[in-house]
Amino acid sequence: MKVYHEGHTYCLQNFDNTRAHQVIQFIDKRPVSHDATGKMFTEKDGTTNEEVLSMLIDRMEYLDTKFPSEYNKVCRHHLGAALAALNARTADRKAREVEGLARK
Repeated sequence: MKVYHEGHTYCLQNFDNTRAHQVIQFIDKRPVSHDATGKMFTEKDGTTNEEVLSMLIDRMEYLDTKFPSEYNKVCRHHLGAALAALNARTADRKAREVEGLARK
């Protein structure tokens, strides 16, 4: 893995072809500089942690149908817990009406 832009853009090597890679771009939001409300704007669109975790959960479930393993189930459990924690964080921010605002 290489970090192109810390926290936002990553280069992941392909498994068999080490010359090939995949670039993963996460959404990159910045505060509106002239806005005291803390509103954010999207500088670069991309995916979210929640989407990547959902993809990994689906992949682990698929792999477990092909190659059943207790390790797959443990991994799936922890991925689900991580996704639940992120969803709880979002729900909390929405309840406090600070979702989408900087540093609240």
